[in-house]
Amino acid sequence: MTEIQVGLLAIGAGPANLALAVAIEESGNPELAEQTLLLEQSPDIKWQRDLLMPWARSQVSFLKDLVTLRNPRSKFSFLNFLHDQNRLDEFVNLGTFHPFRWEFSDYLQWVARSLDKVRIRYDARVQSIEPARDADGSIAGWTATLAGGDTIHCRDLVVGGGRDANVPDVFAGLPADRIIHSAQYRRRIAQLPPEAPLRAVVVGGAQSAAEMFMALHDNLPNSTRTMIVRSVGPQNYQTSKFVNELFFPSFVDRFYDSPAEVREQMLDEMRLTNYAGAAPPFLDQLYTTLYQQRGLGGQRSRVRTLTEVVGARIEDDEVVLDLRDRTSGKVEPLHCDLVLLGTGFDQRMPAMVRDLADRVGLSEISVSRCYRVDLGDSAWGAVYLQGVNEATHGIADSLISVLAHRSRDIVGDLLARRGAAESRTA
Repeated sequence: MTEIQVGLLAIGAGPANLALAVAIEESGNPELAEQTLLLEQSPDIKWQRDLLMPWARSQVSFLKDLVTLRNPRSKFSFLNFLHDQNRLDEFVNLGTFHPFRWEFSDYLQWVARSLDKVRIRYDARVQSIEPARDADGSIAGWTATLAGGDTIHCRDLVVGGGRDANVPDVFAGLPADRIIHSAQYRRRIAQLPPEAPLRAVVVGGAQSAAEMFMALHDNLPNSTRTMIVRSVGPQNYQTSKFVNELFFPSFVDRFYDSPAEVREQMLDEMRLTNYAGAAPPFLDQLYTTLYQQRGLGGQRSRVRTLTEVVGARIEDDEVVLDLRDRTSGKVEPLHCDLVLLGTGFDQRMPAMVRDLADRVGLSEISVSRCYRVDLGDSAWGAVYLQGVNEATHGIADSLISVLAHRSRDIVGDLLARRGAAESRTA
């Protein structure tokens, strides 16, 4: 077992912490960069690893990469990645702002390889985080223990591993091998024989559910596929240019400064911009697929709207879902082999963050405009949260749109705190 000492430890090497790593390298403070370590639990970096279907596209412009909106001259831009890979001309010729998801994922791994000073450690799963305290009880830093037993001590901590998968309570009694959440789709579906004539049910009506439903046509071509949608049907994202201004980094200030009740109302009004919808071209493709099946015969795919799952159980080695028609109230069983959940992510703080708050003694997690958890004035060590602050920073907080500016805000706070500490000790 080894012990490591760093200045800043960032958990997760996804887009959020990679953008932070780049901002640190470009901050002009090489000492901070050399003392920064990112931990990634996987052996490499993949963006939305289990939904990397070859046809899936990013819903966000490539100009909202890790750096461009903060520093258009950065060598870490998506355009420089394409230039480095000799694909810039071809990408321009596509005439799109929306790269394939696998291409943006390749860009992230390229950024990771291109870092000069910030280090990344792979296959590093954090088991626990403990506060390190001074003699007076104030927080001096943090100790992270990895799955292999190694420990890492740091002054400042950034948690950027994303939210936990949401598995609705109604499915709690089903065996784990009969449920696949969208966050597990590709690795779990690869374990099934592709020729198997399974009866698969997809629950949910937003982008991840629709993508799994379509992917099943390729991954399990002999299966029958049913998509259960509680609403009147899968709906388009709201893509008005007026609405899209809610994803401007500048909107974060306006949202953060609003009263709590107004923020809650705005989040509810903004749901169809991200969480409850799907990309319009993709929904057109889905509808066309269903239309072709009906016209050519041999229909194996179906979308059931205005339907909700009110029960789930195992009977005679089958999964039985009790489906309630919202218009008539009638409940009927649907027998299937596999349930795929496009039910999104738990909107509470991640379990790791809640556990850390308990260890520190926080009854409530409050985050500053610069994404730093309020630990009191005496705390020397800080915790920053990335991608889980929609309630205070707006719906874009979990998206790529604000990464570049958020990284600037966090780095500015890190450097300001270090400067203040040096002034006190001078």
